[in-house]
Parts: sequence; C-alpha cells; structure tokens
Amino acid sequence: MADMETALKELMTIDGAIGVALVDYNSGMALGVLGGSKDLDLTVAAAGNTDVVRAKMRTIEMLNLKDGIEDILITLNNQYHLIRPVTGRSGKGLFLYLALLRSRANLALARHQLSRVEDEMEI
Repeated sequence: MADMETALKELMTIDGAIGVALVDYNSGMALGVLGGSKDLDLTVAAAGNTDVVRAKMRTIEMLNLKDGIEDILITLNNQYHLIRPVTGRSGKGLFLYLALLRSRANLALARHQLSRVEDEMEI
C-alpha cells in the first residue's frame, strides 16, 4: 500500500506527466499536489475538476444508472487530463487528477498506471 505522497510521486513518473493532485470533491480542496507550472495551477484545476466530477455523478444519478465512474478523460489540444475517483474505503469522496502532455504521453499506459496506483493507494 502506498501513502498519498508516494502515490503522487509515482504518478509523476508517467511519461508526459506535468502535474498530479489528490482532491476532495466535497470541498474542492487539493489534499496533495505535485508538479504543475505557471500555466497549470493545480489548485485551480482541482477546484474546477471537482465541478466536473459532481456534474457527472448527478447525471448518473438522474439517469438511475447503477454504475460508477472509472475515469474521466478531458482531451485538450496539447494535454490530456485524467480524473479517477478513489474507490477504496479510505478514499471515499476523493479523486486523482493527472495532467499529461499529449506529445509525450501514451494514454492507454497512463490510464493503466493511474488505475494501479489508485488500487494500491492507502489514505
């Protein structure tokens, strides 16, 4: 089991990673961030992506789908943004946010690694 800091460091080793955050989607607050840049403020991204997660959860509920979110992909011109809710008991109400450079990232591999880290993470 990896703690939050170890999990974030491991996610930053993914080819093309430019920033990662663990976010509480009830408050919109980032519990931990690593990476980022002057063009990518992870605190702002955490708050904004909280709205994305909440909207999708409301939509699933309104449609009476008996399902959950595995991950959400936002594709920008130069970046991929991956959002993955933490499913373990200790991670209820949290999600991982990973920003990648499209030119360097292997999306399938990044999703696989994000899933593995989420499975192994202990909050």
